[in-house]
Amino acid sequence: MTTLFKNELINFYKGKKVFITGHSGFKGCWLRLCLEYLGAEVFGYSLPPNTRPNFYSLLEHGNDIFGDVLDFEKLLNSMNHFQPDIVFHLAAQPLVRLSYQEPILTYQTNVIGSLNALEAARVVNSIKAFVNVTTDKCYENIEQQYKYKETDRLGGYDIYSSSKACVEILSSSYRSSFLNDNNGYILATARAGNVIGGGDWAIDRLIPDCIKSFNQNKEVELRSPNAIRPWQHVLDPLFGYILLAKRMFEEGKKYAESFNFAPNDGNFKTVEEIVQTFLKFYGSGQYRNVPDYSVHEANILMLDNEKAKNVLGWYPLIGIDEAIEMSANWYKAFQEGANMQKISLEQIERYMEK
Repeated sequence: MTTLFKNELINFYKGKKVFITGHSGFKGCWLRLCLEYLGAEVFGYSLPPNTRPNFYSLLEHGNDIFGDVLDFEKLLNSMNHFQPDIVFHLAAQPLVRLSYQEPILTYQTNVIGSLNALEAARVVNSIKAFVNVTTDKCYENIEQQYKYKETDRLGGYDIYSSSKACVEILSSSYRSSFLNDNNGYILATARAGNVIGGGDWAIDRLIPDCIKSFNQNKEVELRSPNAIRPWQHVLDPLFGYILLAKRMFEEGKKYAESFNFAPNDGNFKTVEEIVQTFLKFYGSGQYRNVPDYSVHEANILMLDNEKAKNVLGWYPLIGIDEAIEMSANWYKAFQEGANMQKISLEQIERYMEK
């Protein structure tokens, strides 16, 4: 990222009021830190963290409130009180395997929660741009070596994936119904790959599973060692969201579309390859392959990032080895009792200076 581009982001976000749903989650915490680094005033709205430890408890906090996106009145009142310029909607039930156990909760949170956020934003006239974060899993997966483009068919075998496809359809129809011509805010959706980075302790995620197992002197069990995913460090897609919101705010409805914020080809790796590299940088731990076919999970998932490059001028800056090394270093610093807000901000600073 050039110094000129870094200054462009700082000049834009300094003093901007930004509302984040899901601010207590892994990506939400990183997004808040990035925006505050750029000088934005941030207000967070989400449920309390549901893991111990969690990233949120390691950070200093400013404006935020714990609330459910299914509580429309509380969400609306929070937005209305803050009067934001920009909204990033991240609040979700984000886990594929949990969606098999909690299908109703998954659809309520992901679909109705998104509708509540869209509706609340429509009432608050200060809002100019709304980035609705979905997922790479919103596409109908054909299980081939094919990179999905934004124009490809939506779908979803499992409940989580299909709920996010529904959010994409909802966003498109909402835009057509209420945000056409000069009415309302600019709405875009953002689809990222499998993000990794420090501060993630969610269940059924690869790097957190490694950390939990290694700390207990256990082998991490790999359910799908040969599954291919578009791995990327969390900072790459987050700065894609940040750039998208800026473009929308400044240039309008030409950016009111969907965008893949995907890694370059070298980051499409198997689960086992990611764990082998993580072991190298973390310095300890073992794994074993324990295939689990009790629930369906995609075997091959790849994304195309040409639209974000050509239309937004966004490029992924972190290769897979560096992404894994940054993640391993973060968790090692946590184990050593370091100030994790300071460590995280240092990683953001190094990213910005790339």
